[in-house]
Amino acid sequence: MPEAGNTSPNWPGKRLGLPEAGPRSIARLGRRLAAVAVDWAIAWIISTAFLHPDQHGFVTLAVFAVLQVVFLLLLNGSIGHLIFGMRVVPLVPGYLGVWRPFLRTLLLVLAIPPLVFNRDQRGLHDLWSGTILVRR
Repeated sequence: MPEAGNTSPNWPGKRLGLPEAGPRSIARLGRRLAAVAVDWAIAWIISTAFLHPDQHGFVTLAVFAVLQVVFLLLLNGSIGHLIFGMRVVPLVPGYLGVWRPFLRTLLLVLAIPPLVFNRDQRGLHDLWSGTILVRR
C-alpha cells in the first residue's frame, strides 16, 4: 500500500534514497529526450556552420561529444540538461571528477547504453560511470 502523499509505492530512485518528485529526483524520460534533442540541434548547428550540410556526418557526433564533456566538467550538465532543469551527479556524493564525463559521453555516443536502463531509469552509460541524472 502506498504511503500517504505518495502516488506509487515504488518510484525510480527510491532504492537510491532519492525523492519521488522535485529536486534530486530521477529525471524522467520526457526531459531526457528534450535535452538530448537540444544538445543534438546545437551540435548540428555548429557543424553545419563550418561544413557543407552533406559533409558533416560524424563531425556532428564529435561536436556533440565535446559539448557533453565540456559542460559536464564545468557545470555538471549539458546545455540541454541545464535548460530542462537537470544535472549529472555521482552516485556517491562528491565531485563528479574528470573520468566520469568522458566515460559517460563515450557510452552515450555509442547509442545502445542509454537505451538499456534499469528500474531507476539509469541507462548503462550512467550505471557504468557511477552517475545519476537528477532534477535540479
